Amino acid sequence: MTPITFDKDFMFGAAAASFQIEGASAEDGKVPSIWDTMCATPGKVANGDTGEVACDHYHRMPQDIAMMKDLGLSTYRFSVSWPRVMSAPGVVNEAGLKFYSRLVDELIANGMTPWLTLYHWDLPQYEQDNGGWTSRDTAYHFADYAEAVYNRLGDRVDIWTTLNEPWCSAFLGHGSGEHAPGRTEPRETLEAVHHLLLGHGLAVERLRSLGLDESKTLGITINPSTVHAADPSNPDDVAAARLHDGFRNRIFLDPLFNGFYPADVIEAAGDLWPAELIHDGDLELISQPIDVLGINFYNGEMVGGDPTADVASPGAPHPNSGQIFHVARDLPHTHMGWEIYAPDFTELLLRLHTEWTAPNGTYLAVTENGAAFDDHPDENEFVQDDDRIAYYNDHIRAVHEAIQQGADVRAYLAWSIMDNFEWAWGYDKRFGIVRVNYETQQRTPKASAHWYGQLARTHTLTQ
Repeated sequence: MTPITFDKDFMFGAAAASFQIEGASAEDGKVPSIWDTMCATPGKVANGDTGEVACDHYHRMPQDIAMMKDLGLSTYRFSVSWPRVMSAPGVVNEAGLKFYSRLVDELIANGMTPWLTLYHWDLPQYEQDNGGWTSRDTAYHFADYAEAVYNRLGDRVDIWTTLNEPWCSAFLGHGSGEHAPGRTEPRETLEAVHHLLLGHGLAVERLRSLGLDESKTLGITINPSTVHAADPSNPDDVAAARLHDGFRNRIFLDPLFNGFYPADVIEAAGDLWPAELIHDGDLELISQPIDVLGINFYNGEMVGGDPTADVASPGAPHPNSGQIFHVARDLPHTHMGWEIYAPDFTELLLRLHTEWTAPNGTYLAVTENGAAFDDHPDENEFVQDDDRIAYYNDHIRAVHEAIQQGADVRAYLAWSIMDNFEWAWGYDKRFGIVRVNYETQQRTPKASAHWYGQLARTHTLTQ
């Protein structure tokens, strides 16, 4: 392949999430999260796996950061655990904050840039007991939590993300029930969408008021998809793709950048959209300017439409769900069963830049991209993961192509720095560029880690 080079200021790093790697689920004052509850519910997580130990990062953090430095990474995106930092609404757990303060200090001491995410799905169970993201109170409590974290870390952390993938929190957490809190209530899905975005807006307002100014970077991370109509000449397929795009992409992008929810989405939701959901001033809060839009991308989608199909679908966010169906493309798949087609990534980044971010003075960052494969370690725990290298190579080239065509993309963070607790799939799915032996907690960089580290150091892809 033709060699490609990224600008020297382009950031290459890796990402992880608190519940997926930290363990120490009840240490130093941490209270239960909705994922602790989910793991304790029989049948909800594969093999009965839990995040109780995970990768034991809570106890091995300095070594893990030293490993990242050795790989040549310049940036580490981590998430703060809300239930580790706040033992109750308005009650700060100092021991939890101390852990993240040490983590930030370790990153800086090792020459790495901390990239902090406030919420990566581990809502405190006490918030869920009072309605969770279906309640406006949770959005206000989130802003209080953001303030507590900023007061402690704002002097050393320059890049802040409010939410990670609110689509998953709303649609998988309250629609399909695949994620915590495991609800299957369509109306709750839409309540959660709005209150998550309201929480983002309130946190942006609070952080700006505390001094997070133009010298620092503030944004949100979403997981949009490239949605194709199975037959572009079939009006039913085109309508299905438009509606799916509305509930996957535009339901977040339009309020964030344009200050409104898409009319076709509200119309499709019908009676499921609560009339009292949006209060005066909500959309102004949600659409406050942000510096960066984080993009998590794994695969695109193709859908078809059948207006004669049964529309009754348990947990569906809108009444037309039964009329939209996914169409499998003749493509290779990851171990998750997700299609691999890197050109979808270029198309998505260009669309985001053109329609939403560039007109609002916001740049793009790839905050997650990667793939799970069925790794086979040798006797020394080493994994020659050529399939993962090929995935990264194609998708990083897709990012470069988007930049060449004008997209303002300034960072790429691999998912994930290490194998970890993969939510409802437990420990069976491995995304890491570093292998974790969960019995011994031994870390072993895979071939992809060395390949990616070379890219991070040189900013050049040669193969």
